[in-house]
Amino acid sequence: MLKWWPSFTAGLLTGLLAAGLILLLISRPPRYTIELLPPPTPAPLQVHVAGAVATPGVHTIPFGSRLQDALAAAGGPLEDADLDRVNLAAALEDGQHVYIPHRTPQTPLDGAATSPAQLPMTQKVNVNTATASELESLPGIGPSLAEAIVEYRLEHGLFNQPEDLLGVSGIGQAKLEQIAGLIRFR
Repeated sequence: MLKWWPSFTAGLLTGLLAAGLILLLISRPPRYTIELLPPPTPAPLQVHVAGAVATPGVHTIPFGSRLQDALAAAGGPLEDADLDRVNLAAALEDGQHVYIPHRTPQTPLDGAATSPAQLPMTQKVNVNTATASELESLPGIGPSLAEAIVEYRLEHGLFNQPEDLLGVSGIGQAKLEQIAGLIRFR
């Protein structure tokens, strides 16, 4: 009497399975919206600007600013500021101290060259980022030795401590002691 029942059940299940498979293949996957968030805005820098500026003190400047931006935030240079002795394009870091030197009696007003030995030392020189001319502001460091420091840094990597400078040809213990208090590494 129910001989047809197993065939009917198998056919029904096969049909349902086929219909489900067809629906699965032709239906589109659900769309998920992806929201792209802007990168976080870096915090502004706090930079201490001192020396020959209109408003010395701690100034807030945008992240990625240069020394010229800090100088503008400090109200600009005074009339006797010696801007030839600072790198206005230098990138700044949070918490940095920047000193804008005053012209001294040895500093000519007409822009004539003055040897670095005649200039007073106003801030520590970063031996890992300084150019050869900036290194010449150190006592006892002339053009050839400054160039040797830059070349050594390019070939061997950054300096981490004063003793690392002993690897530079022309720098001995006496010269290192002469400049040790005038240099920095960060």
